Amino acid sequence: VQLQASGGGLVQAGGSLRLSCAASGRIFIVNAMGWYRQPPGAQRELVARETSGGSTTYADSVKGRFTISRDYAKNAVYLQMASLKPEDTAIYYCNAAVRTRLADTPRDYWGQGTLVTVSS
Repeated sequence: VQLQASGGGLVQAGGSLRLSCAASGRIFIVNAMGWYRQPPGAQRELVARETSGGSTTYADSVKGRFTISRDYAKNAVYLQMASLKPEDTAIYYCNAAVRTRLADTPRDYWGQGTLVTVSS
């Protein structure tokens, strides 16, 4: 299973960006998909996550500014980021909990990371 993320870049504070990520390979079903980020010198943290039932979770720091969405037919997840702040600067990682067979328990897969830089 591979996750391919795209959409990072440099943006001024107050601007917007949209991240995309698609899962491919031997997939029986994708359960949750989401985004994590790792700011410079800090630990990786959850940004937003959506379960296969449509339940969403957001970090407090991004609530009201970021929106996660999924395309279940494409095994894809998106992160629309608005009102970006310099503290949103980080490498953003796509994550998916995937079952490759019916009998499997979900396993976590990660994308390669995409850099988001917000200038003040």
